[in-house]
Amino acid sequence: MNHTLPTAAQRSAGRTGHAPVGVVIATRDRRASLAVTLRHLLALPERPRIVVVDNASTDDTRAMVARDFPRVQVVSLPFNRGALARTHGVRALDTPYVAFSDDDSWWAPGALAAAARLFDEHPRLGLLSARTLVGPDAAPDPLNEVLAASPLGPAADLPGTQVLGFLGCAAVARREAYLDAGGYHRLLFFGAEETLLAYDLAARGWGVTHCPEVTAHHHPDPGPRTGRPVVVRRNELLTAWLRRPCRTPSPAPVPSPPRPATTRTPGARCARR
Repeated sequence: MNHTLPTAAQRSAGRTGHAPVGVVIATRDRRASLAVTLRHLLALPERPRIVVVDNASTDDTRAMVARDFPRVQVVSLPFNRGALARTHGVRALDTPYVAFSDDDSWWAPGALAAAARLFDEHPRLGLLSARTLVGPDAAPDPLNEVLAASPLGPAADLPGTQVLGFLGCAAVARREAYLDAGGYHRLLFFGAEETLLAYDLAARGWGVTHCPEVTAHHHPDPGPRTGRPVVVRRNELLTAWLRRPCRTPSPAPVPSPPRPATTRTPGARCARR
């Protein structure tokens, strides 16, 4: 007789009949592309639970999902909370693992099952970054090579290569680890927001790795993303400030620094921990 205890994945699947990996999508005013994403996700053999978190869309996103995709749960936010919407989705799920998609990305068949196996086999694994294929030609995202060549290298108790960054729409997290780290930071909104979460997971002892055996598909809008480089640079600076070690306060008064070119830095001072 086999006395092996069931894995978290097996326990979840036995309770719900769904995959042990749920999917969270944050969206705003992208009804058409969201519908494409949902069709792909609902066709997956793993039959994942799907939660769409609507960042106060002004189109008929919520009505469309309710009408055309009744299996999909919708969490409606009263205003746009950016990447923090994903945390609302994680809280709405009870699956042990959570995969993240954007409204222009989805998971390859079998990818969620492969991710669940990796999490079951590696209890310290907190988040894995998948291999990302871009567009209808399934071209490898250049980030794949960057992550695979991470100087952190492998760890004996983790799969893949250790990293301190990932692509938000191609990541799967252990729900416990994500909530333990606090999820995405409220100040960063969108744009390079993943780095701070990777830092916080690693600081709490969770492994963050790149696992190319798990595959995600990303079909971004080919149009220009006006202002994106500025937002990314701002968030890189905020990330460095938020996790910069604090020095012992000086007894002498310290003059206030000049106002930086970002409206979020005052909030960052309050949010440092």
